Amino acid sequence: MLREDIEITRESSIFYAGWRVVGASFLGVMTGYSVLVPYTFSLFMKPLGATFNWKRDQISIAFGCAALMVAFCAPVIGHILDRYGPKRTIVPCTILFGVAFASLSLSTSSLIRFYLTFLFLGLAGAGTTQLAYSRAVSTWFTAHRGLALSLVAAGAGTGAIIMPLFAAWMMQRSGWRWAYAVLGISVLGVSVPATWLLVRESGTMHPSPRSATESKQNLQESISSNPFLLLVTAIFLYSISFNGIISHLAALLTDRGYSVRASAQVISLVGASGLAGRLFTGHLLDRFFAPHVSTLLFLLNVAGILLLSCNSLAAALVSAVAIGFSAGGESDLTPYLLSRYFGLKALSTLYGLAWTAFAISTALGPLFLGKLYTATGSYPVWGIQMLAIPSMVSAGLMAVMPSYPPAEETGVSLSRAAELAPQTPP
Repeated sequence: MLREDIEITRESSIFYAGWRVVGASFLGVMTGYSVLVPYTFSLFMKPLGATFNWKRDQISIAFGCAALMVAFCAPVIGHILDRYGPKRTIVPCTILFGVAFASLSLSTSSLIRFYLTFLFLGLAGAGTTQLAYSRAVSTWFTAHRGLALSLVAAGAGTGAIIMPLFAAWMMQRSGWRWAYAVLGISVLGVSVPATWLLVRESGTMHPSPRSATESKQNLQESISSNPFLLLVTAIFLYSISFNGIISHLAALLTDRGYSVRASAQVISLVGASGLAGRLFTGHLLDRFFAPHVSTLLFLLNVAGILLLSCNSLAAALVSAVAIGFSAGGESDLTPYLLSRYFGLKALSTLYGLAWTAFAISTALGPLFLGKLYTATGSYPVWGIQMLAIPSMVSAGLMAVMPSYPPAEETGVSLSRAAELAPQTPP
């Protein structure tokens, strides 16, 4: 018991080695797929359409291509992470992702080539997301796992503030081709060295001597359990709502008469509030029952989408805060809930499967609004409001999540389980 108390105390020190892993993971997520694809995609929609005479639903298909490829690759990446560790998985994926993103600067009028590039972005990008870093970070923390994961996710929030503004500035200064090129180079210059030098699992993390058959059986039991099915369904529905809005947000706002700069600022506000949501939610996860926190966050996303249906800049700003805060909190919740219900042994594999649900539905929301715009020539209010419905269902699903399992079933220390006991609902 005394040894475990000492370990918890060590986590509170700023000199604890785990925090360096968190810092490097923060930088990796900040310049990875989770930021560069969803948060800059809508900024390039109009320039690409004007240059190549592409329709918005045609461009939106590229977003879906990347999302579906991430969906296909996430479980594979998760399995590779569980088997080979983070560095040998993340670094090659990051290099390929950065090169592919920079290559968008060489786009031609061929839509097929454009789609293939986004397919490759999804293939490599799955290894640059929070999914890739969560296992390494989780092995370093017990008492402060919620906070540590929230800081990793805060990389996406920080990137969502910086990258849209930087991309808009580059586009106005040098054109969309240079913007694509410089964003891709930033991945190679920031994420690759940080990951290579600092990201690793804790030396105290050792696999249990279970047989492959037993491990496979336990994994199958986890996948078929009610907590996993409820969580994955909630993530799937929420992703339809969030990604449908965020992928068309800049185009929607400029259609209402706002400048590209103002639209980029609204998107950056989504990122800023997402950063706040990540940090605040990480604090809550270490103190309250996580599914109840998730229910409130999904309802906040519903409110933000409904506000966006109002045609005013003030409503758009408040909507950005609500949607961003909800998205920031949701990114903390998935790895945290998986680690609490199922432990760490297959965390990346389970997270990869959950990410698949998120990524598949990532393609549906943007495509829905793209088709709607092509059919009507605008973004009708009722279409925006319809995107609030999936997130509302997600809130209901999280409200009926069961209590956490006993500590010995997930490998959580008994002293830590006692500390977390108040998080279990009455």
